[in-house]
Amino acid sequence: MNSFIYDIPTRVYFGENQLGNLGAELSKYGKRVLLTYGGGSIKKIGLYGKIVEEVKKAGLELFELSGIEPNPRVSSVNAGADICKKENIDVLLAVGGGSVIDCTKFIGAAAFYDGDAWDILTQKVTVEKCLPIIDVLTLAATGSEMDCGGVISNPETKDKIGLLFPVMQPKVSFLDPTNTYTVSKYQTACGAADMFNHILEVYFNRNQDLYMLDTVMEGLLKTIIKFAPVAMAEPENYEARANLMWTSSWAINGFVNGGKMQAWSCHPMEHELSAIYDITHGLGLAILTPRWMEYTLDETTVSKFYQFGCNVFGIDPKLDPMDVAKKSIEMVSEFLFHTLELQNSFTEIGIDTSNFEVMARKAVMLGGLAYAFKPLNEDDVVNIFKMCL
Repeated sequence: MNSFIYDIPTRVYFGENQLGNLGAELSKYGKRVLLTYGGGSIKKIGLYGKIVEEVKKAGLELFELSGIEPNPRVSSVNAGADICKKENIDVLLAVGGGSVIDCTKFIGAAAFYDGDAWDILTQKVTVEKCLPIIDVLTLAATGSEMDCGGVISNPETKDKIGLLFPVMQPKVSFLDPTNTYTVSKYQTACGAADMFNHILEVYFNRNQDLYMLDTVMEGLLKTIIKFAPVAMAEPENYEARANLMWTSSWAINGFVNGGKMQAWSCHPMEHELSAIYDITHGLGLAILTPRWMEYTLDETTVSKFYQFGCNVFGIDPKLDPMDVAKKSIEMVSEFLFHTLELQNSFTEIGIDTSNFEVMARKAVMLGGLAYAFKPLNEDDVVNIFKMCL
């Protein structure tokens, strides 16, 4: 097993009635607060009013940036950075799902750069400083509330790029499952698919690692399988929403990585899909995941699929390993497309073959797929895309 450093400096307030701590936490970093959010759903559920009340109660000055997109765009990053510079913002308050938090992270970084924020995403400049970030999560999916990464789209270049910088780690996260009660059935399903794939990207690994980490990941996967359909059927089931929210954070905060050194597979491919077609990230991952599994299954990878099938889905370990592996992929498809009721093909969501080659080239180049669980080249990616039609 490889050596590693684990450091998650995010303070988490988990559960109901924690917003009373918001003002004190914001005040640690200054007086001028930029509130960032999306299309206004936080106003409909009453969360906006509660946050404004807590900010004013603490004697802080509030500025706002609304309208952050589901696949956040670099234009929103630039707009937020301009506000930070003009108003001398001290601390950022992101209220929403992963898209809002991702965008806010890069706003915090771009506040210290005079040029286009896209220069940061294309790594023409490095990120060494970032305004402090506090978030209030409203959607369990990306895990951005407890990691230092983010993904930003550029509609002009048809690119979607994800990067991690330690300085972008949120200082504090408020995770109240009741704030996800109004999340739609569809978005709950997409969020579940997203966190499910986050775990698979690490779980399917050829490195020799701690047995403990695999068992943790298997437990997280079983939690999603158990509680996602409950949350879809009973949106105000606190136990279901709480389990999904906490799983979302731990799926991608670095803990399960251990010393694993391997490129992810499905995310680089999906980023190209949503860069061009602006689809929901979790949906794209759902369509890709079982096809990627099927494509990568062979005699060299079967042992990991066998472990997955037995330990996550309870398939009889006495069966032939290849039979277990194939059955496990069938059960993943059953979960994603029947239990979660997500569309199961590109054709259903209006994606054809016209951009397969360019998307494959970018996925391999930007995503490092040559170093994935099973190394993939451009032809491999195109073949996986074709399986998704």
